[in-house]
Amino acid sequence: MGTTDRTDDEKAPAKDAVKENGKKKKKRSIDKAKVAENKRKIKEKKARQREKRAQERKAGDRKKRWIIVAVCFVVLAGVSGFGGFYIQQHMDMLAAESAAVEAMVHMEAMKLAEYSKTQHRKDSVRQNAGKDTTQALVDAARYMIKGIKNRPKEVEVTAENAADFATIESCLINAETGKIDVTMKAEDLAVSDDGYYYLFEEKAYQSSLEGTEYLIEDQKDVELTFSVNLNYNTASSRLFSKFVVAVKKNGSFLAITKPHYITNPEVIAKYKPSFENTSSKKGLLVDPEKLQSAELDDLGVKHAAYNIPLSRILGQTSNDFYPTVYYTYNGRNYAFNGQIIAEYDYIFTNLTNRGITTTAIVLNDISAHPELIHPKARSGGHAPYFAFNAADGSGTETIAAVASFLASRYSGSGHGKVMNWVIGNEINARSEWNHIEHMSTPAYVDEYARAFRIFYNALLSINGNARVYISLDQQWGKSLYSKNGYGSKEILDEFNRNLKAEGNIDWGLAQHPYNYPLTSAKAWQSNSKYVQENENTPVITMKNLHVLTDYLQKPEMLTDDGEVRHLILSEMGYTSSQGQELQSASFVYAYKIIEANQYVDSMLFSRETDAPSEVAQGLDLGICTLGGGRKSIYEAYKYVDTPESAKYTDFALRVIGISSWSEVIKKR
Repeated sequence: MGTTDRTDDEKAPAKDAVKENGKKKKKRSIDKAKVAENKRKIKEKKARQREKRAQERKAGDRKKRWIIVAVCFVVLAGVSGFGGFYIQQHMDMLAAESAAVEAMVHMEAMKLAEYSKTQHRKDSVRQNAGKDTTQALVDAARYMIKGIKNRPKEVEVTAENAADFATIESCLINAETGKIDVTMKAEDLAVSDDGYYYLFEEKAYQSSLEGTEYLIEDQKDVELTFSVNLNYNTASSRLFSKFVVAVKKNGSFLAITKPHYITNPEVIAKYKPSFENTSSKKGLLVDPEKLQSAELDDLGVKHAAYNIPLSRILGQTSNDFYPTVYYTYNGRNYAFNGQIIAEYDYIFTNLTNRGITTTAIVLNDISAHPELIHPKARSGGHAPYFAFNAADGSGTETIAAVASFLASRYSGSGHGKVMNWVIGNEINARSEWNHIEHMSTPAYVDEYARAFRIFYNALLSINGNARVYISLDQQWGKSLYSKNGYGSKEILDEFNRNLKAEGNIDWGLAQHPYNYPLTSAKAWQSNSKYVQENENTPVITMKNLHVLTDYLQKPEMLTDDGEVRHLILSEMGYTSSQGQELQSASFVYAYKIIEANQYVDSMLFSRETDAPSEVAQGLDLGICTLGGGRKSIYEAYKYVDTPESAKYTDFALRVIGISSWSEVIKKR
């Protein structure tokens, strides 16, 4: 059957009609009293809801205040013993709070305060904790919030970024406390197993972090200073150690800095003799047989050099007149040959009494003490001198003892005074003068640099004004005659980089600007292929010495104080085998250049008397002959730095072929 759907509006009247039984719907009246009552109830309900929300807000604020108060108490607990009384009093109040709130407060407080306690423990919380507790709490909260706001970000430590994650800015002996202060800086905080950074000590011969025995720990921060005992001159001395900061990662320790050595050993020096500025740069490799004569005084020598092969001074002696000299260092006893030590006592005392600045050249020849020879240099070599052994504990300790003995004896303590110490001889000439197996330049320099540091720290810890030098020859840009040797420039660059990376010290350079070849008699003439006017020149002689002093003025070569490093020409000379006049003219030419160059401290002419082994090679380098006769260079040497210089040196203008010294002299 068919139907038509109706809308709801159409259906409604029908329903109403049924409900009203066909009657018409009445209009409803409004009960005003009831409406008013309903409005009142609604208003009261809303008021109760507002009150409830206000109470909830108040309770939340109270909980936040308790969190801040708890954090402040944790901060105060770390910075003031006085705050402990108030902590206990208020913690009793906190006990009344619910267990959930108490747990939350504790976790939040400890988490937020751990960083803030360290960050601000030296600030006003410590100052005010015993004065006004309320103000202290306010200050603590303020600093806490500021600290959290400025808290560095935390960064994961990986194998790639670990070594450079942080930097040891300095490692210094504190003059007031006598302790070692190791200062570390970083941009971020390392993510690790706990909230601490750990300071480790490594021996000079160690190349990586070993074991779990750290020295001290401190809470993580972007800047920290660790202080540890120096233990000077004991079996546990740290004078020659290097220091590393590490974190605990996955149960093991991981280094986050590169190693750093102590760089101011002079702070603890017993002796600090003045380094006198002499009136002349004129020096000489002296003949000990002539020390009783007046020759050095007649020549006007102001600087002297003398070699110390270690085999001569080490070991006992049976001579009753010169008993063995025993020396105790770092808890161990060492024996020195009394007769040879007496010889050096005489030489250095004689030179000191003449007002001569003395340079000692320490040479590592074959001796009865194989621990001084590097393990990789103990076979296959026929060189007169070998690489020092700083590769193990025995070698390191012996080097330190020898250096300390020499400094103690020759720092003005009654046996003469040595102010300059040259470590080794022409170390770039590996196979000839510093024998060790061939290796890469960084590896080779690292072996030498570790030994150099030990000498440096030992010497300056006793004579605070001593100067220590690396020795290089004239093969600047490349090795020309040394078999599998190195250019002086590459050694100098790597040496400078190595020392700066692990703690910069005030090393100096002892250069040997001989002619090339050595038998060349004319200092002013050279093969332009080898002697050039640029920093890549294959050879540095007196003709282009300015290349070296210009190079030492480069920013990367300066000391930390911005000074040009000390330079001495510790060995140089010209042969008379091609005529004494040429030798004399070459000396005058060289000295005029040296005198005009402010960056050269001294020159040490080789030598006072000809050496038979050198004469056999055509190198008659002495001022005097083997028989003691004076060569023509004697007068030029004597007067070159005096008011009478022109009378005795201007002959060289004719020999050189110039009319004035201004043609070769350039003020530097």
